[in-house]
Amino acid sequence: MAIAFKSTCFPQHKRFETQLFPCPSSSPRLVNISSKKSFTTMASLVTAQPTVGLSETFKILKQQNKVALIPYITAGDPDLSTTAEALKVLDSCGSDIIELGVPYSDPLADGPVIQAAATRALLQGTNYDAIINMLRDVVPQLSSPIALFTYYNPILKRGVEKFMSTIKDVGVHGLVVPDVPLEETEFLRKEALKYGIELVLLTTPTTPKDRMKAIVEASEGFVYLVSQVGVTGARADVGARVQELLGDIKEASGKPVAVGFGISKPEHVKQVAEWGADGVIVGSAIVKLLGEANSPEEGLKALEKFIKSLKSALL
Repeated sequence: MAIAFKSTCFPQHKRFETQLFPCPSSSPRLVNISSKKSFTTMASLVTAQPTVGLSETFKILKQQNKVALIPYITAGDPDLSTTAEALKVLDSCGSDIIELGVPYSDPLADGPVIQAAATRALLQGTNYDAIINMLRDVVPQLSSPIALFTYYNPILKRGVEKFMSTIKDVGVHGLVVPDVPLEETEFLRKEALKYGIELVLLTTPTTPKDRMKAIVEASEGFVYLVSQVGVTGARADVGARVQELLGDIKEASGKPVAVGFGISKPEHVKQVAEWGADGVIVGSAIVKLLGEANSPEEGLKALEKFIKSLKSALL
């Protein structure tokens, strides 16, 4: 059953009129002023204009001296209908890139919140094909580019080339595969480039400098800086070394850097932006709101409020 959830944010449309969104937003996206009615997540909404990719999004934001907000949600938690509506809410309230996690039975990089979300999604019957079908319907309504977060086994199961072709066909722009070491990414990167998919690589506080430079060189779209040693999850404070690590990466390359793992409050978002990050990734705190709400409608309302607070911290 579709969820008739209404948001106080407005649909986003790129490249047309020059009136900025009424939602708190540092997004480079512009809105078509001919469409000013209240945002609703019904499927009958006008289709958004084609999105630009990850690299281009960061390029536009840099020109405006702005930092990207990159929320993460787990597909299928609490169900795929809610995921579809959540994507629209995230898009309408100023997300610059949206990271969508494919639930997996052995999520090594994820902490308890996202592991629990993946388990709930799998128990609901969420699978890769269902996610692809959902994206095929929803992506044309979005302005924010989608980066798919998945472990390597689901890619191998379907064949790397076929996987890249399929996600390209439904409008995905980026890919994050946390369990593939740099030495094994060559073929993955080659196939991703063939289909115009930007493969984002991760570097951590324990990554040696020489290896970090190699990761930065190979990463497309942006560099994903893991702020903490360990798995995903909300934390009280951002890792103390993040500012230093940001400096090291920027010294090695001009590629944009987004910080994730442990970012869970507007204060964290503001701090990381002040340290020089080009983007801020928020995952577990958002997943918790959606997955543990009393109802999908309550979860979507809480999501909207939280995303607004994060976006305001970047203004």
